[in-house]
Amino acid sequence: MYDPKIDIPRAKEQIEKREKHLEAILGCIVGGAVGDALGYPVEFMSEKAIKEKYGPKGITEYELDRKTGKALISDDTQMSMFTAVGVMVGDTRSSMRGVGSSPCINAGQAYMDWLKTQTSTYEENKDHPRGYGNGCISWLCDVPELYSRRAPGNTCLSQLNAYAHGAHYSSDFIAEHVNDSKGCGGIMRVAPFAVYYELDREMIAMEGAQIAAVTHGHPLGYMPAAVLTHIINTIIYHRENKTLKEIVTEAMEVCSKLFRGTRHLDELVELVNAAVMLAENDKPDSANIKLLGEGWVAEETLAIAIYCALRYQDDFTAGVVAAVNHNGDSDSTGAVTGNILGAWLGGNGIDDHWVENLELKDVLIELGTDLCHGCIMEEGSCYEDPDWIRKYIRMRWRPEDDEDTKLSGFPDLHRMNKALREENTERKRSGETRKETFKEI
Repeated sequence: MYDPKIDIPRAKEQIEKREKHLEAILGCIVGGAVGDALGYPVEFMSEKAIKEKYGPKGITEYELDRKTGKALISDDTQMSMFTAVGVMVGDTRSSMRGVGSSPCINAGQAYMDWLKTQTSTYEENKDHPRGYGNGCISWLCDVPELYSRRAPGNTCLSQLNAYAHGAHYSSDFIAEHVNDSKGCGGIMRVAPFAVYYELDREMIAMEGAQIAAVTHGHPLGYMPAAVLTHIINTIIYHRENKTLKEIVTEAMEVCSKLFRGTRHLDELVELVNAAVMLAENDKPDSANIKLLGEGWVAEETLAIAIYCALRYQDDFTAGVVAAVNHNGDSDSTGAVTGNILGAWLGGNGIDDHWVENLELKDVLIELGTDLCHGCIMEEGSCYEDPDWIRKYIRMRWRPEDDEDTKLSGFPDLHRMNKALREENTERKRSGETRKETFKEI
């Protein structure tokens, strides 16, 4: 039964409970994009070539796009954004209609929308139907800047194209083993899922692996994603008094248990242990990172990110700079390092200038804020959020007529909901839950 006197205060309580994690979640989402944008211009360059172009310290500031004046994100952040939307659309369907499915299924559906941004133009796709089935589920399809190919991974493109042309779409991608790729295209996009749910961490870690396995079927393509998911989720929701090293160790122990007997597990454990040990020596980063690999494959991406995060756990800038100045997949190692350090240090630990010139910073902050709040609406409750309805039920980005989202039968309900939304907005603006770096845009 609808009861505004119960439902509205309950929604307010849930929002306030979630908002204590806002800074860490924004730090993770924006931090990943910062590391990605810093590394993107040097992704295919050798360490020698990087230093010849940018100086002995390598690239230490953004290389801004001449046309837009922004630091461009790559496919890593693009796909992470679609992960976020897919997870939230799925959670909304579960909350509002009782239609539940695994996050990997919903993320995979969102990746099909990302594929459209890589194979069609904004004009061609903007009026595409919305909804499950043959429609888009992602309001991100309304963002013109995302219709840009930023060196998308061949495995992601080929596997998603296969699904688009009728390949079997599983509910257990690990068991189905879609291919034998261990590229880093899976691990680079799981952070938004890791920050969303405060649930059993073993289950969260396994689902992180499933999200990676949508396109990457080799055990070393999905097990590192489980480790990263566990690390980030622990930082956000279960940090307590743990050190970052203890969190990494715990994640490896959990994932070793989850994947006991899986081929190549020993290789992953050995490489991560090496990263932890190397982070404590006094040798140059370039020498240490060479021992871990180049980051083109997921286990190396994870190892390099763990190394840089542990080595520079109090300095976001130093961590992402170290993560991108090497031979290899600089945007992916930068992105994953940024995810970890952003969560660990929070948004306030990221210097303003990194956010200022970042492409789509407003959309990233919007996504991070939505990931923090989650779907507060429930089936049978009278609390409504028109913005959430527009984005995660009607799958549209821009505001529409309020009449479309009003509920009938409760004369004061719309006013009460509006008052709650205005109160939450004002609290964000006042800086109680969002630091100046992440001010309202």
